[in-house]
Amino acid sequence: MRTNDFDYDLPTERIAQTPIEPRHASRLMVIRRDSPAIDHSTFWELDRYLRAGDLLVLNQTRVLPARIHAHKPTGGKAEMLLLKRIDPLRWTALVGGKRLKQGMILSIPGGATALIEAELEGAERVIQFSEPVENYLDSIGEMPLPPYIHTRLKDRERYQTVYASQNGSAAAPTAGLHFTPQLFEKLAAAGINCARVTLHVGLDTFAPVTVDDPTQHAIHTEWCQVSQEAADDINQTRAKGGRIIAVGTTTVRTLETAATHAQPGDAVSAWQGATSLYILPGFEFKVADAIITNFHLPHSTLLMMISAFAGRERVLAAYRLAIQEAYRFYSFGDAMLIL
Repeated sequence: MRTNDFDYDLPTERIAQTPIEPRHASRLMVIRRDSPAIDHSTFWELDRYLRAGDLLVLNQTRVLPARIHAHKPTGGKAEMLLLKRIDPLRWTALVGGKRLKQGMILSIPGGATALIEAELEGAERVIQFSEPVENYLDSIGEMPLPPYIHTRLKDRERYQTVYASQNGSAAAPTAGLHFTPQLFEKLAAAGINCARVTLHVGLDTFAPVTVDDPTQHAIHTEWCQVSQEAADDINQTRAKGGRIIAVGTTTVRTLETAATHAQPGDAVSAWQGATSLYILPGFEFKVADAIITNFHLPHSTLLMMISAFAGRERVLAAYRLAIQEAYRFYSFGDAMLIL
């Protein structure tokens, strides 16, 4: 297994620059692990492929408007992208600007300051704010859209799922962007239930693997939680013969981490903490029976995870077909259901 085994050529015009309206109007490619058949549908028709008693598991994390413009003491411009909260005043962040060294104090809108407390690897720094930055992120922060999106986002809520409730992510769990309240009503009427877990998404999620051997890639850690209520829903669904439908790779990672703590006879246990689970082909899935996901970047750990679930050749063949059929790729793109 080599990193180049997870490569494909994507024309730039296939990268979605804006979200589609309404959310559930996005296209849905349906592939099956036990059949070569592929369906082309829309997300609104998701209920056609699920059945009463199935459980959708959603990642309820909420993206922080974590990109902050700042100024150096000289008046020069700087920028911070918050990554992870250490304590109420301290964060790790990626910084942009020249000569941003340890000990420098940056000024940010609203009168607060940000001390560069420590220099980490590359552009990453530990930043200490003069007051809790979360109190005013909504007024001074911008959404941290991925670098392949060049069109300005008019409504920042379009980079949030409609069920986002737990602040903490540096990027959206994009498979969930297709859901609408109307679709949830339709699914509920069909007997399809929902449970919520949390994984706060870090930017490393989208970083390409740069080493030739993917097993040598340094996997990132992310904080996740499966509540007792969610664990009960998942275990009861499995006991009754229902399927666990993981919405997004972040949910898969959360569920399969919780499976490692499960009691005998259960699929998962309630659990919270940092996960460093790295899913590559050969991984044995214990919880996810089906996955809803977007189309992922070449050489990414996300594409490797999907290949582990459905088979690399099947996934790459589906990607080639999606390109031919003009599907929209990446964060604001279309969706895939893997059964």
